[in-house]
Amino acid sequence: MTHHSSSWTEHHTRLVALVRASPALMGALRAVRMLGLGSWCIGAGAVRSLVWDDLHGFAEPTPLDDVDVVYFDPAREGTEHDAALEHRLRQEMPSVVWEVTNQATVHHWFARHLGQPVAPLESLEDGVGTWPEIATCVGVFLRADDSIGVVAPHGLDDLFNLIVRHNPVRADARTYRERVASKRFAARWPLLSIRPA
Repeated sequence: MTHHSSSWTEHHTRLVALVRASPALMGALRAVRMLGLGSWCIGAGAVRSLVWDDLHGFAEPTPLDDVDVVYFDPAREGTEHDAALEHRLRQEMPSVVWEVTNQATVHHWFARHLGQPVAPLESLEDGVGTWPEIATCVGVFLRADDSIGVVAPHGLDDLFNLIVRHNPVRADARTYRERVASKRFAARWPLLSIRPA
C-alpha cells in the first residue's frame, strides 16, 4: 500500500503505540485473532475513540457502544457465520458488545435493508474504505507474531487531525449527518472540526 503523505509513518507509529497501550483493545484483538479469520480487523469506533480520547487528553476512555469486527470471506454467504463468530467472541469476552460483519456479503444487506443495489466489495480494505466518515475508515489487526497491522484506505490524517468529513463512497449526506448527530461527536470530543456534507 503506498501512502504519499509524510505524516503516514508518524500517525501509523502513534496509532500502533496507542493500540498497544490499550489493554481492552489488545484483549479484543487477541480474542478475534483466535477465530482464525484470513483477512480481518477491528475498526470504526474502537479505533477512532482511542485516538480522539488521547488527543483530547482524556484520563478515562470513552465507553464503546460496540466493537466492530470486519472480515472478508467470499466463501461464507449467510449471516449465520457472523452470528456464530459473535457468539464465540461473547464467550471469550462477555463484557464487550461484538458486531461481526463479513464485508464480502455487505451488498446483500444493502439490497435487503436499504433497497440499494451496490457492487460487491472486493477486499477488506475496500469495505473499510466505504464507512461514512473518512476518520472512521481505519482498522487494526493483530498478526501471529503480535505485531499490529493497520488498514487505512484513506490514510490517517483526518483521524489524527480531528477532522470529521463525509466519505461519499457509499453513505449519502443524510446518513452522514444523522451519524454525526446520533454519535454526539461534537459533545464527546469538542476539539473536532466537523465538516458539512
